[in-house]
Amino acid sequence: MLRTLAPLLLAAPLLLGSPASPAQVDDGGLPSLGGSHASLTLSDEHQLGRAWLRQFRARAPLWDDPHARDYVERQIARLLPHSELPDARTLVVLVDSHQLNAFAVPGGVVGVNAGLFAFAEDGDAFASVIAHELGHLSQRHHARRMERAEQTQVPAMAAFLAGMLIAASGGGDAGMGVAMGSQAAFIQDQLAYSRRFEQEADRIGLQAMARAGIDPQAMVRMLRAMHQLISLQGGMPPEFLLTHPLTESRLGDVAARAERLTMAPGHDAGPLYAMIRARALLAIHRHEPRRALTRLEGADAATRRYLEALIAAEEGRTDAALAALDSLARELPDLALLPASAAEVAFGAGRTEETLERSRRLLRLMPDYLPAQRLRAEALLQQDPDQAYHLLRRLTEEHAEDPQLFTLLAEAAGRSGREAWGHLARAEHLQLTGEIDRAIRQLEIAERVAEGTGDPSVGARIAQRRDDFLGYRETLEKFQ
Repeated sequence: MLRTLAPLLLAAPLLLGSPASPAQVDDGGLPSLGGSHASLTLSDEHQLGRAWLRQFRARAPLWDDPHARDYVERQIARLLPHSELPDARTLVVLVDSHQLNAFAVPGGVVGVNAGLFAFAEDGDAFASVIAHELGHLSQRHHARRMERAEQTQVPAMAAFLAGMLIAASGGGDAGMGVAMGSQAAFIQDQLAYSRRFEQEADRIGLQAMARAGIDPQAMVRMLRAMHQLISLQGGMPPEFLLTHPLTESRLGDVAARAERLTMAPGHDAGPLYAMIRARALLAIHRHEPRRALTRLEGADAATRRYLEALIAAEEGRTDAALAALDSLARELPDLALLPASAAEVAFGAGRTEETLERSRRLLRLMPDYLPAQRLRAEALLQQDPDQAYHLLRRLTEEHAEDPQLFTLLAEAAGRSGREAWGHLARAEHLQLTGEIDRAIRQLEIAERVAEGTGDPSVGARIAQRRDDFLGYRETLEKFQ
């Protein structure tokens, strides 16, 4: 197993953050850990993070919810200007797991489990975890940990990181067992070191929250709720705390610092977070959707109506679901989630023309709203594959790390008679999901098909992407 994971070790998540050169903050001074320079450059981290993400997609159960991902991306965009990241390029990956967890990987990859939405009862509490993860990236903790590892035992660090990859991919306790099976003294040293990393990430996260208009006390509430969860689970901490040690001194430090911070003016997003949380609960309880309603007790009436509408759609009561969502959209006209959800319900019921009309109305108001753009492309595939192809070409250029968009593009290309472009899109999907050798073979098929089309543009694109794919493979192989 460790040899299989060897190419990923420098990009494996600590379910912490990234590498060296700590950013300067004015919140009382951060501890000095290791040297000020890491052996990995920001460019290295970016490449490694993307390589790690491809392997993670191949191993982990992913949660494909464009609305939840859009929400996380907007929270990151809100916090990013205040988090002092040396590289602002970030990517979000959602994990279909009920476990409470989130992680950050060098190169700006931020992962969020559906279980984090389920656990965090309000948007500020959820944002506190994202702010903490951005704090790890800001301080480049991964590279600094690697420097420390070079001073101790690199093989032991390799085993530790391999175990963390398994844990992040859904291996849970088994993955942690691999990690903790390394030499006890080394692990104890690394955990002690990471406790100080946690302190840094807390301090930067608190500062970013306050400056972004998010209540820093929410981090205190979130950590206390996690601490209470340990006792409820018989002393077994959630996955997040297995890699983010929580001590009484850390809780005290967070509480004291949150008390001293002054929060900038914020904005009320209404029930948006609660509705995204409802979607997460429905994903977790997809086989027993009524349990999601039970767990949503205490939510506002609009959110409960939203979840009831989604359940009605799952049960085949399309008209009732659409009536409820349209009513909510009239009451809460600023929430794009509501008309977008109605369009999704219509599409799920096979009402293609209605889906197109609903998505068209929404995109007139919010032309860049990706969940609606993607839904429109899916509906167009049923009616006008050529138009779907052109829309998806544009979307994949703007969102080149989105595997689902390339899946749709491959279908649109095939249906519109663009066979070579279809093979190229399938190759892109394969490389984004960790199957680089299959992706290269798919490019060869695309090239053979393109030779018979007389289209020089597709041939040039295939040649360019072959060079890129070989570079991706080299990034993995150099760490074997």
